[in-house]
Amino acid sequence: MGHGHAHGHGHHHHHDHTHETAPLPAAFDTSVPDEALSPEQQSRRTLLRRAGLLGAGLAASSVLTGAASAPAFAGGRNGGGRKGFLWLAGDHHIHTRYSSDGKYRVSDQVRQGARHGMDWLVITDHGSATHAKIGVEKVNPDIQAARSAHRDTLVFQGLEWNIPAAEHGTVFVHPGKNEVSVLKAFETGYDGAVKAATGSSPANEALAVSGLAFLADQVKRRKVKDALMLANHPARKGIDSPHEIRGWRDATSAGHRIAVGMEGAPGHQAGGLPAPLGPGGARGIYDNSPGSDSFADYPLESYRTWGGFDWMTATVGGLWDSLLAEGKPWWITANSDSHQVYGDTAARGGGDFNANGRYDDPVYGGRIDVTENDYWPGYYSRTHVGADGFSYAAVMDGIRAGRVWVDHGQLVSGLDVRVSGGGRWATLGGALHVKKGTRVTLGVDVALAGGPNWAGFQPTLARVDVIQGDVTGEAEDRDTFTAPSARVVKSYEVNKNAGTATLTYDLGRVDRPVYLRLRGTDGNRSAVGARGAAVDPHGPAIDVVGDADPWKDLWFYSNPVWVLPS
Repeated sequence: MGHGHAHGHGHHHHHDHTHETAPLPAAFDTSVPDEALSPEQQSRRTLLRRAGLLGAGLAASSVLTGAASAPAFAGGRNGGGRKGFLWLAGDHHIHTRYSSDGKYRVSDQVRQGARHGMDWLVITDHGSATHAKIGVEKVNPDIQAARSAHRDTLVFQGLEWNIPAAEHGTVFVHPGKNEVSVLKAFETGYDGAVKAATGSSPANEALAVSGLAFLADQVKRRKVKDALMLANHPARKGIDSPHEIRGWRDATSAGHRIAVGMEGAPGHQAGGLPAPLGPGGARGIYDNSPGSDSFADYPLESYRTWGGFDWMTATVGGLWDSLLAEGKPWWITANSDSHQVYGDTAARGGGDFNANGRYDDPVYGGRIDVTENDYWPGYYSRTHVGADGFSYAAVMDGIRAGRVWVDHGQLVSGLDVRVSGGGRWATLGGALHVKKGTRVTLGVDVALAGGPNWAGFQPTLARVDVIQGDVTGEAEDRDTFTAPSARVVKSYEVNKNAGTATLTYDLGRVDRPVYLRLRGTDGNRSAVGARGAAVDPHGPAIDVVGDADPWKDLWFYSNPVWVLPS
């Protein structure tokens, strides 16, 4: 598995980066014996071992060792040179008592995230007049304290932006002396709730684009080192129209995009657990119908999740594929959207939220609450980022570059993807540039579950699908949400839950630009895809409101790799 630095061979934890890199977390550092680790560090090391990310054999087995790196694509680095990547698991959508519908302290969410294997976390309390006025400043000391208490976990400050004219989005910045002032200025000037700009109108759409330009300017002026935006639960209400998504993506220069992707799968996954032992609702709280601001052409089924994933991502030949067919980056993530945790015994503390910008500490509620929709960060949903070091900048660089894959329920523990041909290679988010007619091969190593997940069972990977689409260039109609050429081109039966599955797909001699992406499933629930069996013979099934146990329907998805012959 080509997933990290080799340690224990004169590796001194100092890297030649243009950004500051912290020492490796103890779980990654094989010079630290197992018995010296805390319980949460031991848990993390177990996960890393399962994924083949520790041990002396790592450098020799790395596909990134001694390989020629493909040219950079869309502003992202494609290799990491002769180093492997550290694959850091994280969650970019987490709420605390600084959200009007939240409950937990920052320390609670960070402690739980660390316990459940998270290397990086983003605190994203809701944008609002109260948050802009009080909360964005008041939460910062709590985040600073969490950074000090959990040095093996990178804790970003962000917020959940009410995107003018659209849904929510995660906005976060690189830590630094201006992190609060930049977020406060952004929220005050560009949040839809603060500015009373939530309705669908050209003026509000323009305000959203201006907000992204503001963030880009803050980076350019070096107020903050970096800033990113990811669209949250994009299909939930049908109000993120295709042209708005394209507008966010294209709002800032290709070399340093601020808006880089969307939740491929929303949080709130416990919502589908059947009553009486669960909320008896919808996974992701995707139980809506079209409203006055919804994009009229979206079908009714777009308001539901499919195998726990957003319809925009789950539909082969759908909106996500239409964006990738343009040859421009747009990545997917997964996260908890953790507000109130299923099975928890804590109750929200008192206090005047509007006056104080937060609630008091949570208190013991005296019962196990099975009506809540959420899991702790890392308990169910994970976003894995290929980083070239353990640092805030490296995580942000990895997200921007698209070196990202996501999974539910720890279906798999590691994923190594490379497309090679003509003596070159590319990995997730990258592009393989070859001469026309070059034979190209996709190689995939999947580290299987190898142990129990947080629900206490060991998932089995039943099948992996390779999805391919043509790159057809920029869409003439900015509201396009189909990609007719995208389809499942190969399926591999795996049916294993331990060890490594190695898969190879031969693209033949490539004569046109294409992209590839991967999807895997436990095989428990499937259905013919929305565009027919010739496109997707066994994709995710629509989730039934009231009966969608998330643990019985596990998937992983990767971001794409392009092949660009010339």
